[in-house]
Amino acid sequence: MSEAETIDARAEEDAVAQARAVAERFAQVREAVGRVILGQREVIDQTLITLLAGGHGLLIGVPGLAKTRLVETLGTVLGLDWKRIQFTPDLMPADIVGSEVLEEAEGGRRSFRFIRGPVFTQLLMADEINRASPRTQSALLQAMQERYVTIAGQRHDLPAPFHVLATQNPLEHEGTYPLPEAQLDRFLLQIDVDYPDEDAERRMVLATTFGEELPPNAICGPADLIEAQHLVRRLPVGEKVVDAVLRLVRAARPDQSGDRQLRELISWGPGPRASQAFMLAIRAKALIEGRFAPSVDDVDALAPPVLRHRMALNFTARAEGTTLADVISRLCSTYL
Repeated sequence: MSEAETIDARAEEDAVAQARAVAERFAQVREAVGRVILGQREVIDQTLITLLAGGHGLLIGVPGLAKTRLVETLGTVLGLDWKRIQFTPDLMPADIVGSEVLEEAEGGRRSFRFIRGPVFTQLLMADEINRASPRTQSALLQAMQERYVTIAGQRHDLPAPFHVLATQNPLEHEGTYPLPEAQLDRFLLQIDVDYPDEDAERRMVLATTFGEELPPNAICGPADLIEAQHLVRRLPVGEKVVDAVLRLVRAARPDQSGDRQLRELISWGPGPRASQAFMLAIRAKALIEGRFAPSVDDVDALAPPVLRHRMALNFTARAEGTTLADVISRLCSTYL
């Protein structure tokens, strides 16, 4: 074996060892969060996938399903600085990003000082984001996209890593401002939080009302999460899987779908950002499950959280009782 081949083989072994170490570490994270958030394994997995892919997540669920507890637990287990903002109609952009205040020094000289808002954190929970005005929503969503804020012409970078987990209540719509489609597209995944099954709810009731709950321990730190995010982007994706992603996303667009019946149901479909979300999310899913390359099954499993906030049904489909879940399921069965 030549020297170049030896170096390549050693580099490949190092890469596999690094991937295995990261997979083991985040398997521990997964289990640690699962010991606190009972009966929500799929929600935990999709939230971890969102963070490993370097994106932001939108949690949809009724009150009382431990969404806040999930973010708090993730912040502790991942060793991240985390904050929570309760969105209300009177919340202003400055309440999120911060503002400048005029200060006077002892010599009488006046100057402006920037006071950072709660967006300057590593993990931010935006609770009931649809209760804030569009102007305030835009301030947060711009920070999510750009990873910095600009105040009085000065750029202020956000911490790294920076992730937003926003929540919405699907039942209460009075006094809310639904997120526009262009802003929904900023979220990597829409994670639907359902009620736990009876066995999980029984374990949760006993665990949270008998004695004291043991707090979770930190498993890793911000540097470990950043390392894992870099690794996710380097995982190989087979040509067959890439073709499956593109075929599925393009079939969900009414002007590009080859299925006439589907075209008659869909009002608008996902853009290229959906394909990007798929490529990152399937890699992250493979990694937390201890695999080093995603499969078409990963595309099938992640189709609902990737697509459901990036497409809409027309009036005819809604009148017939067709749901987005039905359409996504049909897309997967037809094109995967």
